[in-house]
Amino acid sequence: MKVAYVFSTSGHTASYKLGKMILPQLEDGDHGVEVARMFFFDDNTFLLREGDPTGERLSKVAEEQGIMLMLCDQCALERGLAEGEPRNCRTRGTVAGVKVGCFPDLYSALATDPPDQVITLS
Repeated sequence: MKVAYVFSTSGHTASYKLGKMILPQLEDGDHGVEVARMFFFDDNTFLLREGDPTGERLSKVAEEQGIMLMLCDQCALERGLAEGEPRNCRTRGTVAGVKVGCFPDLYSALATDPPDQVITLS
């Protein structure tokens, strides 16, 4: 089974659920499903800052396993993790391999390699 994760609300969603549960399983190869995409909203975007230990680990796993990491463009712009304008920006100060985009960009990415399930973690 192939899944996509959406980290939707601020707080400990990404740092705890991803950092303490999902990421170690991905690193150990026993997560149980293929992860195709991860989309980050609100303060969850901070996890993908350059130098963040969890973000750096995730970047490495994403590269090895072909997982797309994408930040909400407006969330990233507000937090200094992107530059430009909504719907036309690029990442700044993030770990390697991160994309930035809006819902149409996520839909396009999901359409080219659709997951069996999209899981929203809040």
